[in-house]
Order: sequence, then structure tokens, then C-alpha cells
Amino acid sequence: MGEIHIHTEQLQVVPGLLGGFIFVLGLCSLIVKERLYLSETLLAMVFGIVIGPHVLNWVDPSKWSSNENVLTQEFSRYALAIEVMIAGVALPKKYLSKEWKSMVMLLLPVMSVMWLVSSAIIKFTFELSFLHALAIGACVAPTDPVLANAILKGMFAESHVPLRLRNVLTAESGANDGLGYPFLFFALYLMRLPGGQAIGTWFYATWAYQVFLSAAIGAVAGFVARKALRYAETAGWVDKESFLSSSITLTLLLVGVCTVIGTDDIFCCFIAGNSFTWDDWFRIESEDTGLQETLNVLLSMSFFIYFGTIIPWSSYTSENVLDPWRIAVAIVLVMCFRRLPTVMLTYRLVPAIRTWQEALFAGWFGPIGVSAVFYSIETIKQLDDNEHSNGGRVSEIVYPIICAIVFGSVL
Repeated sequence: MGEIHIHTEQLQVVPGLLGGFIFVLGLCSLIVKERLYLSETLLAMVFGIVIGPHVLNWVDPSKWSSNENVLTQEFSRYALAIEVMIAGVALPKKYLSKEWKSMVMLLLPVMSVMWLVSSAIIKFTFELSFLHALAIGACVAPTDPVLANAILKGMFAESHVPLRLRNVLTAESGANDGLGYPFLFFALYLMRLPGGQAIGTWFYATWAYQVFLSAAIGAVAGFVARKALRYAETAGWVDKESFLSSSITLTLLLVGVCTVIGTDDIFCCFIAGNSFTWDDWFRIESEDTGLQETLNVLLSMSFFIYFGTIIPWSSYTSENVLDPWRIAVAIVLVMCFRRLPTVMLTYRLVPAIRTWQEALFAGWFGPIGVSAVFYSIETIKQLDDNEHSNGGRVSEIVYPIICAIVFGSVL
């Protein structure tokens, strides 16, 4: 008779914990969201903290890979890519061309001020040079599409937030994630190159190659995919399951292509999502299936359970100027001043925001999440790969600072 073995390795334990939590939370999801007004991502993060290495020690991602940062960045990369594709697909017909004034204001002046304000707070709180603070501030400048979708979907948002406002915030969160690269690399190039050379490299390597090329690839890919899918559907070649999964498979294709050639895969996926549903056909055909909402729930909860297990609690000490009081001050100041004052002062220049009450909501709404984690690891990677970078302590402290701010944002 064979022996009975109990497998307690993490690869066996994690699926059970993940599936069990999501299933149980799903059983009372309406009560949690509509009566208790708690977010699923908050509960997922708390659950991750509890099962993580600092509490129960049931799950420790540092044991899964020789380089935890690579694992975290790739997880966040694909979560972001899928979420920005969902954001792009969810927008109405020709949305970017119709609301270009609102998008330009939110993505250039507003986001630039968010970057500078965040950088100033980080500079004075953690006693850094302004150049080093600019790199860390760039990580928290974008609004996060994963958290944004979690907030802007559901009965409460649909009842209290106008569709016009939900659309512009969805579009902003999808677009500005990819546009975080220019802010980050502006600081990184100045750390490694002389001023004039750094600015020149920033324009052609970041704006031209990463941003504009990725936008062109996304627009063309979305157009070709839309035409091909419509032809296949008209000809009766494609079944319902393949039809609905087409946007996700397009995401995976674009992430692979953009990663290989070194362009901005996140921005490319958002533009591709817009191009894919430019005529509204795919959005209308798929909006009642619940596929996008289901993917959003699974992605957001999975990532924030994982995030709860990787928060570097042991880093918050006075030895590296990450005292708990400094962390708390940074969280509060970033939450209060990073976005709200700027939106309140400029909302009359944003056609999609019509009243001061809507500006108040849009200003307070600026979640910091998966994208910030992604950019913090990209910062570490860029500094470690370039020995001549004048990065100082940035590579040591950027990740703990960003994790703390994400923790505060989820709360």
C-alpha cells in the first residue's frame, strides 16, 4: 500500500491560499464593497501580509527565485499591460480624439506637477538631493490602472460618479502609466551623462523610441487586429471564447514584441486597446460578458496578495534614513499634496471635469499601486546596470519607500 504524503512546499500551498481567499471573499463581495465600503485590494494586501514571511511565514516569494526583483517586475509588467489594455478597450468610440484636451491637460501639466511635488516631498523627508528625489518621485507620478479599475467599477461608482468622469479617469490611468518612463529616465540620464548629452539622449531614446514608437506600434497593431477579428467573425471562423480572449492575447503579443525591441510595452498596450475598439464594435460585443471585470478582480487580488508578502518591513529603520516617522510623513504628504491641489486649480481647463465637486473627487482619486512597484524596480535595474550612474542611495531606498507609499495608498 502506498504511503500518504502531505506536501507543504510553497508551490502547493500558494494556489490553495490564493484560490481559497478569492473564493471566500467572493461569497460576501457585495457586503464588503456595498455595505462595509472596503476594497478587495485592501483585504488582499492584508491577507498577503498575514501569510507572508513576517507573520505566519506560509509564503515567502524570496524563496521562489534567485532574484525576487525580476519576479516582481514581470508580475507587475503583465498585470499593468492587461489592465491598460482593458482600460483602452473599455473607452467609448474614438475617445482619445474626442477628449484630447482633457487628456493633454492631465498627462502633461497635471502629471508633471504631480511628479515635481512628489519629488519635493521625498527630497525633504528623506534628505536626498533633488535629482535623486526626481527618480523616486517619477515612480509615484502615474495613477495606477489596477487600483483605478477596482475603484471605478461596481455599483457605488456607477451610482455616484458620472460616466464622463469615470471615462476620463480610466483613460488617464491607462495612458500615464506608460508615460512614467520620460519622467523616470529624465533623472536617470542626468545621473549618468553630462547635461546636454543627457537631454539629447532623453529626447531620442525615451520620447522618440520608447514613447512615440510604442504608440505607433500599438495603433497599427490594434487597427490590424480589429480588422482581422471583424473579418474572421463575419466569415464565421472564430468562436465566442477566442473572440473574447483576443484583447488579452494581443496584450501578450505586444508585451513580447516591445520587450524584445526595448520600447514602452505598457503605453503600447493602452494605445492598442484604444485602436482595437476605435469603432466601438468590440467593446459593445464584449461589454455584457463580464470578462473584463473578472480579469480585473483576479489580477488585482492576486497581485496585492503577492505585494503583501514582499513589503520590506525590516528596511524601515533609522540606519538608512527610513525611520517609521519619515515614512508616515511621506505617505501623508504625498496622499494630500501630490494631486489634489493641482487638479482643483486646473479643473476648469479639463473639459471632462465640470464642477468643483468632480474636481475634488478626481483630485483625491490618484491611486498609487502596481505601476509604482514596477518603476521602482526599473530604477534599481537601470542604476545597477550602469556602474557610472551617480545614483547615491537611490537603488537602496527607492523600493522600500515606494512599497510604503503603495501601502498607504491602498489603505
